[in-house]
Amino acid sequence: MAIQPTERRRLAALEEFRNPAIGYQLLLRLRIQNRPGMLGRVTTALGDAGANIMDIDIQEAGAGQMVRDFRIMAEDEGHAQRIATAVDNIEGVEVVHASDRTFQLHRRGKIEVANKVHIRTNAELAHVYTPGVGRVSMQIHDNPDAVWSLTIKSNAVAVVTDGTAVLGLGDIGPEAAMPVMEGKSMLFKSFADIDAWPICLNTKDTEEIISIVKALAPGFGAILLEDISAPRCFEIEDRLRAEMKIPVFHDDQHGTAVVVLAALINSLKIVQKRPEDLKVVVLGVGASGVACSKIMMNFGVKNVIGFDRQGAVYQGRDNLNVAKQWFAEHTNPEGFDGTIAEALRGADLFLGLSGPRLIEPEWVRDMDQDAIVFSLANPEPEVMPDLIQGYARVIATGRSDFPNQINNVLCFPGLFRGALDAGAINITEEMKIVAARAIAETIPDDQLGEDYILPSVFNEEVVARVAEAVAYEAVRSGDIREKGSRVFV
Repeated sequence: MAIQPTERRRLAALEEFRNPAIGYQLLLRLRIQNRPGMLGRVTTALGDAGANIMDIDIQEAGAGQMVRDFRIMAEDEGHAQRIATAVDNIEGVEVVHASDRTFQLHRRGKIEVANKVHIRTNAELAHVYTPGVGRVSMQIHDNPDAVWSLTIKSNAVAVVTDGTAVLGLGDIGPEAAMPVMEGKSMLFKSFADIDAWPICLNTKDTEEIISIVKALAPGFGAILLEDISAPRCFEIEDRLRAEMKIPVFHDDQHGTAVVVLAALINSLKIVQKRPEDLKVVVLGVGASGVACSKIMMNFGVKNVIGFDRQGAVYQGRDNLNVAKQWFAEHTNPEGFDGTIAEALRGADLFLGLSGPRLIEPEWVRDMDQDAIVFSLANPEPEVMPDLIQGYARVIATGRSDFPNQINNVLCFPGLFRGALDAGAINITEEMKIVAARAIAETIPDDQLGEDYILPSVFNEEVVARVAEAVAYEAVRSGDIREKGSRVFV
């Protein structure tokens, strides 16, 4: 029997409750009368309310009372409120505050601007601002390329969105997109020491977005486009790449594609297959689906069959936008127009970039021997890994609580670090492929396994390897600023 949507949400909530990495964390600060047995009464009440106590800390200790912080896992916001009410009803216990741990981390934003130079004297002020700064400004005026060495531009990235395709939430607007863009900026700084700023635009007009980003360009060394809906994202990126001389990269497309290719490279080592022999089925022919298919074909894959909401994508089908028309012309060489279940028969790789529970386990069973399944819908994959154990040899998802997480953070920090360091004016297909190879090669061949095809996002070698590979390829290909303009003395 099919699981109904409400039951799916309940199961997903329970799964988060069991997993501290993704669940609802409640910080409960209690003022408790300091007498024997009170802590036991509190913990008993928490247990009776279904709370999972993760940690208890003392904040204040006095003769008459103790203030303790309880870090608790709850199912959801309603469960958290019931937990707080349960302990508040205990005589001698006062709830000082109850707060969502996730919301606490976002309070007043997650990023800030910090000075690299301390200003403690008038002399220092005169150097970093007026009058000294005027000489620097005129140097840039007389030699515009000096902006790369005399300002933050060489290490600055604009994270640009219009809020139309945020995570799995959809068109929620630029304000609601801010926490995600702040998070992206944090990742740039934490993993690659790149200064990034969230730029959330209150417009969905393609021409206006292009115009605004071009106008912002003097202050940035590169542009990361994020969470812009298809098909507009294709034109926006293509136009900006053509009309600007700094790297422009749409992470939803190419970041995903690079990490998918890295996962595929290592998976093929395990299953002992060649890219040109693969039959690949892609569910979800949106921005990431098209980009993933392109990079796989550039790597040597010949046979890709894609599916969208209307079924198989093939040449001559109705209702194809520009991106899907390109996809139809360059994939599905035999013009397959059947169901996805039929397409999966004998397939070597399934790549899901769509929605939850769209693939039945028995369809995976009908795939070729040593099948590879990348089921990347988040938070719930197209097919849960535990349902296809034994049917597929290598399984990856977009989640951190299963092996083989395909996560864009393996790509974009190192890729931008390398592009900025080399003075790249573009990010080419070759740069993406060498980035994928660098990610894959972080794991030595003798350490590869079905549950270990990608390194951890916290593996410090990843950014360095990707940056080095991308910078080398940028210089090799000549897609860099002229040497004389890259260094100012």
